[in-house]
Amino acid sequence: MAKQRTSHPRRRRRRLVLLFLLLAILAGGLWWDNCTLSVEDFTYVSSRLPAGFDGFRIVQLSDLHEAEFGEGNETLLSQVAAQQPDLIAVTGDLVDRFKGPDPQYVDTLCRGLTAIAPTYFVTGNHEWAAHAVQELEPLLEENGVHVLSNTYVMLERGGDKIALLGAEDSNGYADQKTIAELSEEVRQEQGDVYKILLSHRNTRIEEYVDAHIDLTLCGHAHGGLIRLPGTDGLIGPHREFFPSYTAGLYDLPYGQLVASRGLGNQFPAFRLFNRPDVPVVVLE
Repeated sequence: MAKQRTSHPRRRRRRLVLLFLLLAILAGGLWWDNCTLSVEDFTYVSSRLPAGFDGFRIVQLSDLHEAEFGEGNETLLSQVAAQQPDLIAVTGDLVDRFKGPDPQYVDTLCRGLTAIAPTYFVTGNHEWAAHAVQELEPLLEENGVHVLSNTYVMLERGGDKIALLGAEDSNGYADQKTIAELSEEVRQEQGDVYKILLSHRNTRIEEYVDAHIDLTLCGHAHGGLIRLPGTDGLIGPHREFFPSYTAGLYDLPYGQLVASRGLGNQFPAFRLFNRPDVPVVVLE
């Protein structure tokens, strides 16, 4: 009669230790990819840029979804301050449609940002989906944030001027001003000036090109969530596979575009090989 074979207790313990280590590595990797900040520099070179804005630094924050990095976002604010920005651009989805705006969160973050540099905001799809725009925009302005609602401002530096435009998200009012109309308004009132556009979505490329925008800052795609070698992310904002224009600096038929990978997530999504992103755009 054959003897029944049993696993050696020591071998079983080794397997359990190995399993524990693998789970710990996986958990640590997910924490690293979802909770730690990546700061990336992008240099935008254009002969159209006035000399007074050479070296102008923009920190872009996008798709926070009310995420926190450190208590009261102190880690995020510290990283932003360390970049010594001339301007901070918040390109939508500051709030999350399933949470709604948290006034304390908005107050704390925006007071911290405006203490560092002039801060400008445009809406994303989540602000409109949460029906939060009418409540949120006055709250932002009370904390010193400039809300660009299909409007523009002229920035001055070193005796030169450029136009900063802000587009409401396409989830907004059906009869709202188009990006092309806003750009034409700038041309008629200011001439053929250099134009930077803040706009939430990375999917409105044709609009940015047709409006002759020199540089567009956008977000929305969260970097494709899972970034695999040779791809621009795995999953797009409309749950399509292998999206485009999700992270970094892109040349367009007219102008260029910087797409932020964003900072937060919409539950139950998670990031893999795609840390929360703080782009720093340097104009030359």
